[in-house]
Amino acid sequence: MQKPGQNIEFALKETSPKIGAGAVTGDKLSNTYDLVEQMHYLYVRVMKAKELPGKDVTGSCDPYVEVKLGNYRGMTKHFEKKSNPEWKQVFAFSKERIQASILEVVVKDKDVVLDDLIGRIMFDLNEIPKRVPPDSPLAPQWYRLEDRHGRKVKGELMLAVWMGTQADEAFSDAWHSDAATVGPEGVANIRSKVYLSPKLWYVRVNVIEAQDLIPHDKTKFPEVYVKAMLGNQTLRTRISQTKTLNPMWNEDLMFVVAEPFEEPLILAVEDRVAPNKDETLGRCAIPLQNVQRRLDHRPLNSRWFNLEKHIMVEGEKKEIKFASRIHLRIFLEGGYHVLDESTHYSSDLRPTAKQLWRPSIGLLEVGIISAHGLMPMKTKDGKGTTDAYCVAKYGQKWIRTRTIVDSFTPKWNEQYTWEVFDTCTVITFGAFDNGHIPGGSGKDLRIGKVRIRLSTLEADRIYTHSYPLLVFHPSGIKKTGEIQLAVRFTCLSLINMLHMYSQPLLPKMHYIHPLSVLQLDSLRHQAMNIVSARLNRAEPPLRKEIVEYMLDVDSHMWSMRRSKANFFRIMNVLSGLIAVGKWFDQICNWRNPITTILIHVLFIILVLYPELILPTIFLYLFLIGIWNFRWRPRHPPHMDTRLSHADAVHPDELDEEFDTFPTSRSSEIVRMRYDRLRSIGGRVQTVIGDLATQGERFLSLLSWRDPRATTLFVLFCLIAAIVLYVTPFQVVALLAGIYVLRHPRFRHKLPSVPLNLFRRLPARSDSLL
Repeated sequence: MQKPGQNIEFALKETSPKIGAGAVTGDKLSNTYDLVEQMHYLYVRVMKAKELPGKDVTGSCDPYVEVKLGNYRGMTKHFEKKSNPEWKQVFAFSKERIQASILEVVVKDKDVVLDDLIGRIMFDLNEIPKRVPPDSPLAPQWYRLEDRHGRKVKGELMLAVWMGTQADEAFSDAWHSDAATVGPEGVANIRSKVYLSPKLWYVRVNVIEAQDLIPHDKTKFPEVYVKAMLGNQTLRTRISQTKTLNPMWNEDLMFVVAEPFEEPLILAVEDRVAPNKDETLGRCAIPLQNVQRRLDHRPLNSRWFNLEKHIMVEGEKKEIKFASRIHLRIFLEGGYHVLDESTHYSSDLRPTAKQLWRPSIGLLEVGIISAHGLMPMKTKDGKGTTDAYCVAKYGQKWIRTRTIVDSFTPKWNEQYTWEVFDTCTVITFGAFDNGHIPGGSGKDLRIGKVRIRLSTLEADRIYTHSYPLLVFHPSGIKKTGEIQLAVRFTCLSLINMLHMYSQPLLPKMHYIHPLSVLQLDSLRHQAMNIVSARLNRAEPPLRKEIVEYMLDVDSHMWSMRRSKANFFRIMNVLSGLIAVGKWFDQICNWRNPITTILIHVLFIILVLYPELILPTIFLYLFLIGIWNFRWRPRHPPHMDTRLSHADAVHPDELDEEFDTFPTSRSSEIVRMRYDRLRSIGGRVQTVIGDLATQGERFLSLLSWRDPRATTLFVLFCLIAAIVLYVTPFQVVALLAGIYVLRHPRFRHKLPSVPLNLFRRLPARSDSLL
């Protein structure tokens, strides 16, 4: 799995975890959680208590429950003056860390100085029943409380105690002994959670015209434009070319909006009365709940909306309703896919409208098993520590594993499933350090990211690999650990999956009514902001820095390293053509006479039997494909440091990549980088100029810009037409091929006559200033 020239430390490693898939365990867990290792837990569900005796002077009690197992203890919240409290809380103790044989459940009365014991219940761990889903949940029972000497006392506690696994329904909501150091207020920030991205729509506002506007300055015709606002998005039309009181625009404005629609679309007609001064001639607010939804390219009916205007009367705003109105065609576009992530790593390509979705073609199952070798991300009590959790994003579904507190080798063993509608999509995993628990920095730090493209996976095969977690720092590339994943793609319909390869990548509307590149970039930025804002409002929140990292918000920013990487990717693509050109040059120069003679024979056969040309080409491609099947990739692709030019990047280029936008560096550094960009731009400019020169020389063959060259070319075309008309094509092809493949003895090093003529043709570079 190590690529040539790549550091073995950054390589992908195949692993053999003890997962349930393929194992005969006789356990029902193997059918549901078969991509993760089984983790056994002792669960304690504390439901409620009744008839608790009063311990205070007033005869009341402030009860809470403490669950103790060896050195681990979990506590419920306490209630003020309540003898029949309800907690409905679950505690989970990892069996790996259990060192005691007795479980103690204690009911206490909260006091200022020392909490009083109300009663307790003891359980022998050897007698606790085992439960594995899909068995029904264990019914809670009433237990009579006992004092320290084992005597029954007043009060009862309803409990359920069982041994289970992470497949248990109570697992995600439980207090975990792994996070014993996290107080009750921090538990919500460490639980696993499934999130859904908001449903995004494009809003198209076709501004047609306005009527009966009343400008403030009646002495001149207004210079009117329309300003549209939706949330934080603001767009404007051009100033109308019809300088009348009935201006026309017929312009489209595009916005992104998420369900549920929280804010109306506000349109304001404004008059440019001075270079930096605009006056509002009227405005209207349109609730998006009432807007029509369009599923295809057929036009919808337009509508007139009245414009309202406010004036100041004695310091108060008063609304004036007048006949000024605006003509709009406004609708929600359901036929587009709202791009909210980088197009190179899209995880979903479906249109917004659900009725346009095709049936799913498969299931993606992922087991997030563990991580190891994590680096300390923060310092707590004088020592380095990491509180790691993992986030995965595919389609509209985001998942977040629970946080494993203070561990460099966290074990999550959580399994999740996604429906797959297109294999040409990417699932993204990110590992983070939780900074929102006691002692945290208040910001979740990046540990690393992994992407897996589904089309590179074989159906029904389980991939178990350890992926390197790599992060760029101002000091260079760093490996922050490894994450172990188990991935399985299950195909539900082979025919539907293969048919998908013949379909357009994006919904039809992207091709029938395409959006411009600038529009798409702006809309993608707005969509990312909306998604991050909505997920940041969830509980626990999926914070902005996490969402932006997962969606690659900064992928469009300039980076010298990425530019080099893309340049060498192009050179790698062209290397095949260059290799064929070198091979053909060796054939023409008779470096290997036997090969050249065989090529002569093959060429003569193809000229004499031209109907064999296409079958020969396709047969050759087929044989190459079959030959390469033996060395097909058996492992999913991963982050390649060599391809990314991350292993030998210059410190200044790294500093530039981490610079803010706009820049925060000193003027000397900015000047140096600007000069460097100018030099690179100069080289690019020269190459583009050379390409333009060659194209203009080709066009000047018949333009008579050089009358002598055009005369020669026109005469050559006439003679060639006559010769080719009377000579069979096969003879011409045979003679041309033999001339090209002639022996070096019949060649000379000077350029050919056609090339000499071409290089002497004029180009428009002479006219450049």
